[in-house]
Amino acid sequence: MKTVVVRAAAVVVAFVSLSIAHALGHEPLAFGEHGDPNKPSRTVRVVMREDGNKMLYLPNRIEVKKGEQIRFVVDNDGLFNHEFILGTPHELRNHAAEMKKNPDMKHDDEHSLSVGMLSRGELLWRFTHAGRFIYACLIPGHLERGMRGTIVVK
Repeated sequence: MKTVVVRAAAVVVAFVSLSIAHALGHEPLAFGEHGDPNKPSRTVRVVMREDGNKMLYLPNRIEVKKGEQIRFVVDNDGLFNHEFILGTPHELRNHAAEMKKNPDMKHDDEHSLSVGMLSRGELLWRFTHAGRFIYACLIPGHLERGMRGTIVVK
């Protein structure tokens, strides 16, 4: 009987947590959650730019520890507007297809930045799950020209 009560309580707590997160606009995501500015973070600088016909991020691979909070400082050194969007490969592939249909779509998600040419943006993110995730620019044509990086969470 104790096992059933404990499991039922765990289900209720999980449901309430998800309901509160949804009400606050903080959906739990496979790759983490918006960071807490009152907690320590490690700063990772990322540069976006064009190189001939290629568009890229430097670095294009970042390693973090599960539970680590990262303050991404993203510099657009290029002559085009770019995005920095975190996600799973599947999610971003689907979102890129939607962007092709709606190229003027704007993002205001906690896991995305739009950075104008020769500008800087910041994004605070806590990685709550181990795995391989990506960051990409989903402006039509940019991903196809190489604008993608990998985040490995150990």
